[in-house]
Amino acid sequence: MAGNPIAETVASLMPRAKAELAELVAFESVADPAVAPGSECEAAAGWVADALRSEGFRDVALLDTPDGSQSVYGLLPGPEGARTVLLYAHYDVQPKLEESAWVSPPFALTERDGRWFGRGAADCKGGFLMHLLALRALKANGGVPVSVKVIVEGSEEQGTGGLERYAEAHPGLLAADAIVIGDAGNFRVGLPTVTATLRGMTMVRVTVDTLEGNLHSGQFGGAAPDALAALIRVLDSLRAEDGSTVVEGLDAGAAWDGLQYPEADFRKDARVLDGVDLIGRGTVADRIWARPAVTVIGIDCSPVAGATPSVPASARAQISLRVPPGQDAAEATKLLFAHIEKHTPWNARVSVEQIGQGQPFLADTGSPAYKAMADAMRVAYPGQEMQTAGMGGSIPLCNTLSELYPSAEILLIGLSDPDARIHAVNESVSPEELERMSVAEAHFLVNYARSQPA
Repeated sequence: MAGNPIAETVASLMPRAKAELAELVAFESVADPAVAPGSECEAAAGWVADALRSEGFRDVALLDTPDGSQSVYGLLPGPEGARTVLLYAHYDVQPKLEESAWVSPPFALTERDGRWFGRGAADCKGGFLMHLLALRALKANGGVPVSVKVIVEGSEEQGTGGLERYAEAHPGLLAADAIVIGDAGNFRVGLPTVTATLRGMTMVRVTVDTLEGNLHSGQFGGAAPDALAALIRVLDSLRAEDGSTVVEGLDAGAAWDGLQYPEADFRKDARVLDGVDLIGRGTVADRIWARPAVTVIGIDCSPVAGATPSVPASARAQISLRVPPGQDAAEATKLLFAHIEKHTPWNARVSVEQIGQGQPFLADTGSPAYKAMADAMRVAYPGQEMQTAGMGGSIPLCNTLSELYPSAEILLIGLSDPDARIHAVNESVSPEELERMSVAEAHFLVNYARSQPA
């Protein structure tokens, strides 16, 4: 991108961006006090607020949201009469999982094999750095041509809805003409991509009780109802023989019409072990972007270490159900509850508790903002055309913003390419993608300002 002042400025800022990302990654900002101290999230929020103030943002505030987390807000006024663009990221992260499985410490940004490793490097602390780089490049090359609002969420990974409820209670705060969600990513490194659809999500906890307490399996096993065995049957009922998700009454046959995901590429990206089959039916794109998917993300029962020969009296699981566009997450939750209750064997006592929910999202890809982004990505990725893909994950705030601001154009971009391994151990970000996507975002803001009607 020789001769492109914005690209040259971003390139010169990359060492600073690496140092700043290292500072931000160092906070173990998991928005769950059972996993990490709340002071880590508070410190990360303070770092983000200070970064905004240093860039000249006004009205910088730590917003206390109803779920107990803090989101960080700031406003950078543009020229008189300019459009307003909202830039979104989140500073909270997934837990580190098995720390011993990390090649380098999860909260120490480490360069290896041309990538920067650390929890949150791609999802989504790197997304906040992408916004900063784009704005810095514009300030160094004539100024930011639009008014910019930034909102950095503090509990996105928990799905507890704090920022959504805060936005609903303060409907003018995040109003904008266009909204750039920096929490998605390119379909592949070097292939510029916007995400047009998101699956929604419902999260539930299932508890099965059968006995007043654990019993000696030799004395009572065979007649005493085993709570863990009952729970396993419930969980197994949620999948067909081929692994497809089965929730009675929930449509699981939709097809994806758009960019396809070759099975061989998916196996490589997902690191499926040799000889192990993929689950489900239809194309890979059908399965991960257009259809529901249930995942058992945790089970509480007696651990193997120190196990005793006892019949379990109680067992508990946490289930995530991804809900595709075109389906209602609240209705899917009702169907999931009914399915679990129906398939609980032996009249065992079962309770189901909902702990999170977000609606699916479908963007309007024909809006002027998408043309502005496509033009910007041609500059940042010479010789490449912007692709439109789906994403199986959930960003509940998208629906809240689209309902609050129906005329706003919403785009999803980011740094979570397949090699990023977000939510897994050894998460990383490609510094080349951080650089190119920052260039793309800067050019998008220029293009979007120019497209404003006179």
